[in-house]
Amino acid sequence: MLKKKVLPVGKSDFRIVRESEIENYYVDKSLMIKDFIEEDKVVTLVTRPRRFGKTLNMTMLREFFDATGDSQGIFEGLSIMDTEYVEQMNTRPVVFLTLKGCAGKTVEALEEAVAEVLHGEYKKYGRYLASVDKEDTRYERFFRVLEILAHDDESISKKEHIQNNLDYIQNSLAYLLEALYTFYGTRPILLIDEYDNPIIEAHNGGFRESFTTFYSSFLTKALKDNPHLGQAFLTGIQRVAKESIFSKLNNAVVYTVLDEKYSPYFGLTTAETRILLEHYGHELNEEVTNFYDGYLFGEIEMYNPWSILNYADNGIMKNYWVNVSTNQLIHQSIKSTSYDFYQAFEKLIINEKVTTRVNLEAAFVELEETETLWGLFVNAGYLTVTDVNYRLGRMTLKIPNEEIHSEFVKLVSTYTKVSINGLTDLLVSLMDGEMDEFLKIYQRLVLDSTSYYDSKENAYHMLFLGMVMNLRELYDIKSNIEQGYGRTDIVMISKSPERPNIIIEFKQGEDVDNLKLEALKQIHAQQYYAGLTGEIMCLGIAHNKKVVRIAQERIFISEEK
Repeated sequence: MLKKKVLPVGKSDFRIVRESEIENYYVDKSLMIKDFIEEDKVVTLVTRPRRFGKTLNMTMLREFFDATGDSQGIFEGLSIMDTEYVEQMNTRPVVFLTLKGCAGKTVEALEEAVAEVLHGEYKKYGRYLASVDKEDTRYERFFRVLEILAHDDESISKKEHIQNNLDYIQNSLAYLLEALYTFYGTRPILLIDEYDNPIIEAHNGGFRESFTTFYSSFLTKALKDNPHLGQAFLTGIQRVAKESIFSKLNNAVVYTVLDEKYSPYFGLTTAETRILLEHYGHELNEEVTNFYDGYLFGEIEMYNPWSILNYADNGIMKNYWVNVSTNQLIHQSIKSTSYDFYQAFEKLIINEKVTTRVNLEAAFVELEETETLWGLFVNAGYLTVTDVNYRLGRMTLKIPNEEIHSEFVKLVSTYTKVSINGLTDLLVSLMDGEMDEFLKIYQRLVLDSTSYYDSKENAYHMLFLGMVMNLRELYDIKSNIEQGYGRTDIVMISKSPERPNIIIEFKQGEDVDNLKLEALKQIHAQQYYAGLTGEIMCLGIAHNKKVVRIAQERIFISEEK
């Protein structure tokens, strides 16, 4: 019997995964090294959602090239070993910065966090450069920064010490590359993992502009026209455009989810997913596909690796994907976006596609603009692009899978200002037919929801649709479809005969007591229940701003013989 390898859940360091005494399961992505060498771009940026293997791939690049290491053993059996490029193993100095853990509630704290990450690389190479002439102008700035980062002066706080030497810190990455080029006689490779995380943290903290002044200088001095840099590879969720961070750094070649280059290396292909699941006694069936598939990177269909690893580990089909910092950014941005966004959002949550303008080059100053917000949704992994019309600058979007659909429930809670607990109570009372309780909860939710809905036509229809989205496992939910002799607002077709079908018609006006009855009559007159069988709950819901009235009737239609 084949011995199962250990699933590397939560392990994102290539050496740790490959060097473990107990063999870890590893999907071979090593030909990414070949592509990196052959592309030979000075600065490359690949944007992908969180937890799609960016850090694992970046540490793989580090281990392959690192002149201070011995990587022969951890690459044994991988595809890169069958190429001519194996001769380049352990031949280049590598600077590796992972910024995904950088956080701080102030600009000073975030600057200090970035400096602390760089300190690790300075300490590493300080051991190798210890014997050089420290007064040599090619090295002296390196040792000055090393002294600053070490901070052994107890008379001053580290925060104040960093601020007093901020000019050196802003140039520190460039100084490190210069020293390594001088020492090794070959231009170093620079790897920056989750480069945009500090900017997102600064934006969420409300001090993006002041932090960008430091961060732009820090990156640009190292990456733009630097004669000491060999190649740089950056990963992140998005390209931050129209900000000072990239106003001068225009030499980066950016590969988004639309590009073919590097598309096989982030996430799991269908074949890789099938082999992995079979190794652990699971099947790649329709249920798994619907729950975790749906991403398109270039033209390649990809699965979320974090979710697949967790599912393979415990065999339970549930939501594993969490995207904390970008999630917060999205939640903040949708609170004040346009009505057009909410109309498209309605189509998405009932499993339809939306064709719209999308800006994948995010600008924080424009996040409230619809096309920039859609770009953030795509980059963050909430939506996938199924078609692109480059001539018109429009893309067709859809929610990739059931797991991400559940994340949209939290977004509904954000833009309606309705709590998840409130939604749960509402839906339980609706399914149980407890209409007095349903009306009481719904009235409270409407009162608590944003005043945005007071003046928008059909806005309560959208609000309610967002709420019932959480029942998609139990109901096939449709909105504004041809049904019977007309077009109904919401139809919820039960997936089990034990639960009633639900038809909802909305009216808006001052005479809510009569309007609720008119809505109910319309359901019957237009026969919105045509084609349905079994128990059917008909609801007429009338609104006058924050006032709600509901009329209900239950009917039963037997199956035709």
